Amino acid sequence: MSNNKGYKKLKIWERAHVLATEVYKVTMGFPKEELYGITSQIRRAAFSVPLNITEGQASSSKKEFLSFLNIANRSLVETEYLLEACLALGFLGKQDYERLDVLRYETGILLYAFIKSLRLKL
Repeated sequence: MSNNKGYKKLKIWERAHVLATEVYKVTMGFPKEELYGITSQIRRAAFSVPLNITEGQASSSKKEFLSFLNIANRSLVETEYLLEACLALGFLGKQDYERLDVLRYETGILLYAFIKSLRLKL
């Protein structure tokens, strides 16, 4: 991957990208009958985080960027719940859940700090 794009310079994007790709890999082992159910939902939620960071970074204003970051945050919370549900349903083992939850938590910390710093600049 080329690192010359603006969004690729953001640590928050990098962490969100890792989370999304790891969620995708783990969900490849989910039951086939869930492909259009929870598998699709958790993949969309997880990928929505780096996608909204990417799209927001290309915004013409800080206010618009902040709006995309808030959407990314909502998607991250959705991912959090879906990981918990997948654990409860037995689709995720405890080890995979804990690994993904650490990535989700780290992404959340970075995202919160980035949103906070951007708000201070408005």
